[in-house]
Amino acid sequence: MSIMDYNGGSVIAMVGKDCVAIASDLRLGVQSLSIASDFQKIFPVTDRIFVGLPGLATDVTTLHEQFRYRVNMYTIKEEREIEPEAFTALVSSTLYEKRFGPYFIEPVIAGMQKLPNGGYAPFIAGTDVIGCINFAKDLIVAGTASEKLFGVAEGLWEPDLEADDLFETISQSLLNAVDRDAYSGWGAIVHVITKDKVVTRTLKGRMD
Repeated sequence: MSIMDYNGGSVIAMVGKDCVAIASDLRLGVQSLSIASDFQKIFPVTDRIFVGLPGLATDVTTLHEQFRYRVNMYTIKEEREIEPEAFTALVSSTLYEKRFGPYFIEPVIAGMQKLPNGGYAPFIAGTDVIGCINFAKDLIVAGTASEKLFGVAEGLWEPDLEADDLFETISQSLLNAVDRDAYSGWGAIVHVITKDKVVTRTLKGRMD
């Protein structure tokens, strides 16, 4: 049994047309024993960036605090908000620092990247436990249900989905995948991010 599977949980991010979505289940467990059904795995970094942290629950809390501190330091030093690409580099370097005794987390980053012309583009990326970055144009999955998520999401995802369609697609992908995984589930939370706002919805899932 992998330490990555110890507490369970899964995260998925998807790109749409001028929007991006990130979702996770809400289960916290110790292997097959369920402890809570409201465990946060996705955290806001700025108004336009969210980071999902699937993996060992104690490292979720530790890394969230680390990222919060480093983003605040960046904001003070640079006198501007961090952009998703810069935050991904920050995540990567934070994990790589601990490569000989790594955090057991595979972060997923989703946000709206500011472009030089003043517009915004959807951005998603993921890293492994030592910070190797994986940029994607469609979707990123991580966690115990990642194989099932890949299968369902690749079948449902289409390019240039509008925000409402993207919400529907990511919700169906996550709920159907975690139903097939004993370590994930117990409801879900979905954040749909556009340049103007973030819409957050909690979904009911199977509780067995």
